[in-house]
This record gives sequence, structure tokens and C-alpha cells, in this order.
Amino acid sequence: QVDRYLYHMRLSDDVLLDVMARFQAEMVKGLGKDTNPTATVKMLPSFVRSLPDGTEKGEFLAVDLGGSQFRAHQVKVFDDGKQSSQLESKFYPSPKEVIQGNGAELFDYVADCLLDFMETKNLKHKKLPLGFTFSFPCKQTKLDKGVLLAWTKHFKVRGVQDTDVVSSLRKALQKHKASFDIDLDVLALVNDTVGTMMTCGYDDPRCEVGVIIGTGTNACYMEEMRHIDLVEGDEGRMCINTEWGAFGDDGALDDLRTEFDRELDLGSLNPGKQLFEKMISGLYLGELVRLILLKMTKEGLLFNGKVSTALLTKGKIEMKHVSAMEKYKEGLSNTKEILTELNLFPSEEDCIAVQHVCTIVSFRSANLCAAALAAILTRLRENKKLLRMRTTVGIDGGLYKTHPQYAKRLHKVVRRLVPNCDVRFLLSLSGSGKGAAMVTAVAYRLAAQRKQIDAALAPFLLSLETLREVKNKMRTELEYGLKRETQASATVKMLPTYVCGTPDGTEKGKFLALDLGGTNFRVLLVKIRSGRRRSVQMYNKIFAIPLEIMQGTGEELFDHIVQCIADFLEYMGIKGARLPLGFTFSFPCRQASIDKGTLVGWTKGFKATDCEGEDVVDMLREAIRRRNEFDLDIVAVVNDTVGTMMTCGYEDPNCEIGLIAGTGSNVCYMEDMKNIEIVEGNEGKMCINTEWGGFGDNGCIDNIRTKYDKEVDEGSLNPGKQRYEKMTSGMYLGEIVRQILIDLTKQGLLFRGQISESLRKRGIFETKFLSQIESDRLALLQVRRILQQLGLDSTCEDSIIVKEVCGAVSKRAAQLCGAGLAAIVEKKREDRGVEHLQITVGVDGTLYKLHPHFSRVLRETVKELAPHCDVTFMLSEDGSGKGAALITAVAKRLHNVGQK
Repeated sequence: QVDRYLYHMRLSDDVLLDVMARFQAEMVKGLGKDTNPTATVKMLPSFVRSLPDGTEKGEFLAVDLGGSQFRAHQVKVFDDGKQSSQLESKFYPSPKEVIQGNGAELFDYVADCLLDFMETKNLKHKKLPLGFTFSFPCKQTKLDKGVLLAWTKHFKVRGVQDTDVVSSLRKALQKHKASFDIDLDVLALVNDTVGTMMTCGYDDPRCEVGVIIGTGTNACYMEEMRHIDLVEGDEGRMCINTEWGAFGDDGALDDLRTEFDRELDLGSLNPGKQLFEKMISGLYLGELVRLILLKMTKEGLLFNGKVSTALLTKGKIEMKHVSAMEKYKEGLSNTKEILTELNLFPSEEDCIAVQHVCTIVSFRSANLCAAALAAILTRLRENKKLLRMRTTVGIDGGLYKTHPQYAKRLHKVVRRLVPNCDVRFLLSLSGSGKGAAMVTAVAYRLAAQRKQIDAALAPFLLSLETLREVKNKMRTELEYGLKRETQASATVKMLPTYVCGTPDGTEKGKFLALDLGGTNFRVLLVKIRSGRRRSVQMYNKIFAIPLEIMQGTGEELFDHIVQCIADFLEYMGIKGARLPLGFTFSFPCRQASIDKGTLVGWTKGFKATDCEGEDVVDMLREAIRRRNEFDLDIVAVVNDTVGTMMTCGYEDPNCEIGLIAGTGSNVCYMEDMKNIEIVEGNEGKMCINTEWGGFGDNGCIDNIRTKYDKEVDEGSLNPGKQRYEKMTSGMYLGEIVRQILIDLTKQGLLFRGQISESLRKRGIFETKFLSQIESDRLALLQVRRILQQLGLDSTCEDSIIVKEVCGAVSKRAAQLCGAGLAAIVEKKREDRGVEHLQITVGVDGTLYKLHPHFSRVLRETVKELAPHCDVTFMLSEDGSGKGAALITAVAKRLHNVGQK
């Protein structure tokens, strides 16, 4: 009979999955900027951005307003490795005249209770941070600022709605400050649901959902910032207080609401509002049961149709009665006792029927709660892009805790609705008190961490003044390198390349190019056509250079190179032709002519013996002779930077500068012969390979080198050399980041203070990871994946810090590179004697091409430091291959002109 009567309260799994989908849609609406105003589920940002990580410590106060009692707490959090804490509380009544009076009285009462508590605990002379749990819907704009949207749960205080409750509490405390000699600051405003999540999060790091099912009901969870339109920024996560009690206020649940729900709503303090809460929270369950029993009695189905006064009285059946009647063994006797107290004289059948009504009402509550919670868990899983997720839900509230069957039912239904989530339910102990202290403790920890991180990264922030200084010092060093008497001791070597012209479009023929400059070696055949059908065709093959050859003997290295050439000529079927060859050799060389290059010193991890001080062209010719299979006409030894300039010069005659920003860092430019004192002749121009990586080797930029730069330098193959390159090139940026991460981890600011084995490995942090981590399109989830590949188990907060470190290091690199380049364009402008210079820079290198921000910061810095120069940046296509062939072609053309 009861089942038939309450048929609409029994919800199948299909109905619950439908409710789940409706709630998911409401969540999306609440998160959107344009849809939030009309959304019923308000999805309020809490400005809680981090869960406890176990390193919190200190003493905190918390006040808790929102339940049937007002509470003050003292919380001590110990940093003893055991994550222990101690809570002492005192309860104060919430008199009706206070919770339905005016605002000033309410906050004065809160302040009075807090002072009384401090007095009993002898805390009046301590300056303690205070967390304020305020369990009503608030629109927060900061962690310590929240405007009350509406009262719920029997509270109706005048003059508080639409005002900031934190400043009201501060005002009330201020009144007492002088007379009681107290100094308190409200650090955080917290909703009890958020407090619940934080308390459980302290004990279980997987906890990222909080649920309250008590007098009221609500849920919160950690949402990705990129989905929260209402708050600036898209880094990291923030706890969202869903305020799910209002779900259905727009009629979305009307098909599930029964006549009893409608009647209960009409008789409530806020008709038409909080409709979901009225179907599931403890405050209303007893009343629902009363309304059902009343109707059944009137229809003669119970108590022989006799209605008692008690059954007509609103609020006579409470949540505690429903819980008692559903107890497993003593449920029936409890039911008889409770009904007798209400002057209803029940038969045994009446007791069984009433007990059944209670079960159906509370079961529906658990079902609806499970459906909305399942929607949140699904959203979390989808945010993380996981097929299966393990997570913990922190949960609190009288109905959940005291009802004999409720928790079991809720768990069962949630697991049925989201089978791909392994959910642990963790009961919160004093979520609203300890939780507020936890939020405060985390805010405290984050503020202290922020200070330490800022201090570590401060040396990487270069002012405009500092960058100007770097530009001026670079200019001085360039001049030193050009002058005969200072060249020998100059750190920027300014090596003449004997490339005396850029392409003019008449170049043609077949050329070979070799490219040695990194861990790979290339051989190319380049066909250049001139005239109207001007084009460059290229065929190439890439060969690896094993580490044992990079660091073996010179003879082994050049024999390996010739072996690779032989393979290529065979492959292309051109072994018999004696082709002109350009050799791109991307290491510092001193040239005496275009086809003579003496290696000054290895860089980029090469260490082959018996090469430094030798002519690399001779070494190559000898290796060809040793093999005795083919012959080649080696026309030019070329630096990749010069090749880059030449490739762009083929497209744009205005290109007179080449820049490499990749594994290494270097610049070349066309200099007037009259300024190059170490080469005979004053006519025309010659390309100078600056080898600017050595800038600062004399200590002139020591003022901007950080302790991390020094660590990287000391651990490198060539300590004390190439200092500027070690601050600006891709080969070293990842290593600088690694050193900073180790330092921050030692300070306990990252990876829970644990330095993993992989983080100890030099070179583990490749520069490509910087580019990936800093990519704007990358969610922090992907940053975490990259870090996991490196064996670094990072939290969301860790990922934000790592991203910030990468940003600081790469921005400084781009700025320093820009300062150096500004010195060169300014020199060109002054040499030409013009007020305004238009010039093109040919650029190559993975850092410039692949890093999401490097090129932009570089361009902005040049513009800032050389305002009278209009610099166009042109991406070079294969400067070291095509460029070498073009230099060979230009050299051949100039040679032929000379002969004529």
C-alpha cells in the first residue's frame, strides 16, 4: 500500500543517470560567464587554490557560523612528519533573536564568543590567523572577501545580504581591539563544505571533493582554472562551492517533485528556493514524512484515520526521529514510542507502514545526492582525461553521520552510477572548524612559499637598465674583437669569415654541403638555378655521430665523416664527379682564407683530441685521401650562423645579420672592411662571425650571473668558457631549470621536498621540455605528464611552479639575446651614419623556432633597446645546408669574376 502511495519517490537507475546528466549541464552553466547569471547552481569560486600538502604548521583560530550552534576553535598543526593536529573547541548557542535579528548584533555576538574563547584558552596576547567558516552562499572575490547572496537554514538576519561578511566581522573585532588588547586578522572566509574537503585533504591527499549532508546540503570540488570563466587566469585549480541546494529552482526537477515536496516548499521560509536541498537535507526529511503520514491518515490508511494535533503541527517530526525509526533492530519499538509521544496510537501494521515511509523518503534523499555527486566525480575524471580514477570524497553532516542506513545507501548508489571511479568516502572530523584553520594554514604556507620562490627567481628578472648595461658591454667587447691590439685578449672573438658578398641571384650549379655542428651530421646535394626560374633543390641524408666518436680522436671523427660522405655519394650515384663543397663547421674557427679554418676550441659537448689549433679543411682533405675513393673541391669552410644569413640573403638583399638561437647561440653580420683591423684591405665588406657565446668570460657580466648559472658552468665540459652562451642557449637552459628545481625542492617548496633520482641526473631536463611546458595550449595536466616521464611525481601546485621557473629562465635568455643583438644593429646604424636603420636578421635554431615565447620576447627587447632600428626577423630555411651551398656558389662566382 505504502509503495503504491509513494511510487513517485522510488527512483530507478535510469532516472538517476538522467538527474546526473541534468546536474552536469547545470555545472557547465554555472561555470560560464554568460550563462552563470541564469544558472541555478551558482558554482561559486572559493579562492582556495591548493589542498594541504602535509607541510602546514602553526597555530590558528577558527569561528564557525552556520549550523544549529556557533563554535570557536583553536587548531594546532604540527610539522612532525606525522601530519598530526590538535583541535580544541567551545560551543555557543545560536539564540533565535541573533539569527533572525540584525547584522550588527550577529557579528558582535560572534566577536564576543570568540573573545570569551580566547580568554578561556589564555590566547589574548597572541596574534593568530583566523579562519571564518560561514556556511551560506557567498560570492567571493578573494580568499578573505565574500558577499552574502542569500540566507539559508532558518537564518534571516537583516542588513547582511549583499554585503562583505569578512569586513563586518573585522569591524566587530575592531571594536574590541583597544579594550581587550587583541590583534586578530581574518585570513580566509570558508564555506563548511570547503572546510570538510580541506580537513579530509590533510589526512588523504587524494581528497578533492567535499560533501555536506546534514541540516543543509552542499558539495564542493577542485575544478581546473581554465574552466572557471568567473575568475581571471587559467593556471592551476580552484575549489568550486557548487551550492547545489538550488538545483531545480528553475523547474529542472519538477517531473520528480511530488505533491508533498510542493506542500513542504510552500510552507517554508523561502518558497521556490533551494528545491534540491528540500528534497534531500536533514532539515526537511522529518517534515516530508509528517506531510505524508498526515495525508495517509486523512485517507484512512493509518491510525484508523484519527489525526492528532501533533501530526498537524509543522516541525513535529524531525531528522532524529526518522533516524531512530529506521534503526535496524530497535526501529519498530522506536517507531511505536515516537508515534505514541505524538498522540497517535499505532497498531503494529501502522508502525511497519510508517517505518517504510521513512525508508522511502531517506532512500530518495541518498539517491538524489548520489546522482549529483556522481556528476561531480565524472567531471573530475573527464578533466583529468582518465579512463579510471581513484579519488576520495570528504563528507560530513548529521544526516550522513547519524542515520543508520544513509551512508551505506549513498556509497552503493554512487559506485553503481560511476563504475569507473574508485571512490573512498572519508568522514570529516570537525570540517567546519579544523577545515577553516586548514584553509588558513594552506594560505599561510602558500604566502611563505610565494616569498621563497620570488626570492629564488628574482635574479632572473632583468630591469631595462640592466639590459641596457648588457647591450653597452657587448658593444665594447665587439669593438675589442675588431681591434688588432685587443683582439688576442677579447672574449668576443670577431672572427673574419672571408665571405665577402651575399647572393645576387646569378648563382647556379651543383654543390655538395656538409653540416657538422651537433649530435647529427648531414651530407647534402644542392642544385641552384638562376634566372627567371630561380630555385634551390636539395637532397640530403642524416647520419648520427656516436658519443665515443664525438669524444674520441680527431682522426676517428674525420674518418667517420668521410665514411658518411661515401655512403651519400653512392646513394646519389655521383661518386665520380668532383663537386665544389661547402663545409659547415659550427665551432669557433680562426680563418686565414675562405677555405682555411683553424679550430679555436670545441663547444657543444665535442671533445675529439688533436683537433684544436688544426685546420679542419686539411683534416677533411687528409681523411678523403686516406679513403682514396673519391675527390672533392673544398671551396669554403662555413659557420652555421653565416649560412643562416646567406640563406635569408638569397630571399632578401636587406639581410646582413645571421642569428642562431638553438643548441648554441651565435651571431654574424656584414662589417665594413675598414673596421676589421686584423684583415688587410679597406674596401667592401666581410662577414664577421662574432662567436659571442664567449661574452662575459672576462667577468664583465658576473653581476647578472646567478648561483644556478655558476653551478651549470662548473658542471659543464668547459668551465669558465662560453658564459653568455650558457645563459642564452638551448643546450643549457634545461640544466639551469634543473638546478633551480633542486634548490626549491631542498627548501621544501616542490615535490614534497623529495629529490627523485632522475632529478639528480645532469641533462635530464632537456630544453624541448621547456618549450612544451611553457606552451600556452598546454593544460597543467600535460605539464604533470611531462614531469612524470622525468620521474617527478608532481601535484598541480608543483606544475605551476615548474612552469614559472621555466618561464623565468627562458625569458631571461631571450632578453639577454635581444640585448646582444641590439648592440649589433645599433653599431650597424651608427656605421652607416643614418638616423633610422632598416635591416633584416636571418634566424635559425630550435629555441627561436619551437619555444612558444622566445622569439616574441627577443623581438620586443631589440625594439626597446634599439628604438631607431626597424628590424625584420626572417626565419632561415636550412642555413647550415642550403647556406653552405650558397656561400660556395657565391665564392665560386666571386672567384670567377676575380679571374676574369
